[in-house]
Amino acid sequence: MGHPLHMDETTQPYRTDDDGPEPSRAATSSRRALMLGAIGASTVVAIRPALAQTTGSVLNCQIPVPDPGRAGSYIARDGSTVPARTQGSFAPPSRPYTGEEVKRALQGGQLPNSNSLSNRAYLNYIRRLQRGQGGFTCYASLQMPGG
Repeated sequence: MGHPLHMDETTQPYRTDDDGPEPSRAATSSRRALMLGAIGASTVVAIRPALAQTTGSVLNCQIPVPDPGRAGSYIARDGSTVPARTQGSFAPPSRPYTGEEVKRALQGGQLPNSNSLSNRAYLNYIRRLQRGQGGFTCYASLQMPGG
């Protein structure tokens, strides 16, 4: 039979030198791996809602066409901004587009309140956005996987 376990005043078993060998390193490593696995699983559960919230934010972000720094400009077919009423250009839309609207249009859909020519011009404008311009961060977020 095995060695008896001795109890302290809290009735918890404790080991004495004659209780046999200490747990092996493999057993200790296994326990640590299990504990880390449990921690990792809870971390994944905590991160997924944050990612879902971020995705929702990306779809609700806004892209003004043109950005406020170019307000009053029209959009040429190539996506550049031109003075108002320039021949062959398009008046800006009445409101900024949402990330969701732009994402759909980039996948072959059409932006609200646009025809095929103005849709192409507005998308060309959006594709040309650079850091510092209104709507750039929203557009860049749409380009990320899952965005």
